[in-house]
Amino acid sequence: MNLSFTLPTPLDYFGTLVQSDAEFPLLEVAVSLGQDDYPRLDVQQVLAEVDALLARLHRRLPADAPAVHRLRLLNHFFFHDLHFGGNLNHYHDPENSYVHRVLERRRGIPVSLAVLWLELAQGLGLPARGVGFPGHFLVKVNLPHAQVVVDPFSGQSLSREELQVRLEAWRSSRGLPAASELPLGHYLQAMPAREIIARMLRNLKEIHRMQQDWGRLVAVADRLLVLLPQAWEEYRDRGLARAEMGQLGPALRDLEIYLGQAREGDDAVAITVRVAELRRALG
Repeated sequence: MNLSFTLPTPLDYFGTLVQSDAEFPLLEVAVSLGQDDYPRLDVQQVLAEVDALLARLHRRLPADAPAVHRLRLLNHFFFHDLHFGGNLNHYHDPENSYVHRVLERRRGIPVSLAVLWLELAQGLGLPARGVGFPGHFLVKVNLPHAQVVVDPFSGQSLSREELQVRLEAWRSSRGLPAASELPLGHYLQAMPAREIIARMLRNLKEIHRMQQDWGRLVAVADRLLVLLPQAWEEYRDRGLARAEMGQLGPALRDLEIYLGQAREGDDAVAITVRVAELRRALG
């Protein structure tokens, strides 16, 4: 009897990981994003390397160490002993979004650094969460008598005043009024793990768009649509990228799906024109 087995693709594997919000393995999902560029990437080996870092931390901690001591030790270990930090010279390098490469190079962007920091923090029993702060991903820990917000790019602990300055600078860069109806606390809400991965993928997608790397953009959009099946704009972006690659049939299907859900969108007229062009080209 002949037996044949079909190995799961990286996208299949990703799909199994992101099925449930209740059991969403943030680090494993984040590491798996690297499999598009590194097909032989051993995700479990990367997880084991992070576990080894956590074991080193535990050996330095008394069993009864208070939360504030655990946080200080983590920050010293992560930012000073291991020298993790932001990749200032090559911020838009796609490698900054691949956690296994961040682990190797000790350089990344805020959200990829945050994923590693959060794994270690939670492994130490700290109630740490990611924060989708405008323009710059942050992490926070709720201690018994205070909330500590840390910039994973630099290791800096940010005061309320410093956060307010950053927020006003972001508003100013977008032409928004300095005074806002939304308080600072609104921007410090914890971001769900699924949204953290979406942020990582959208960072990658923007890099590929700037580089006109349509094949890699399509691979990222595939993941976004598995992660967020009703993110209709991802059909639009994947369709436009497929059209650039000459994949006219798949491009047309994606754009038609988008139009079916976003008829009132600001770009509906432009996409309708593009759909008509693709139909003519396909005869």
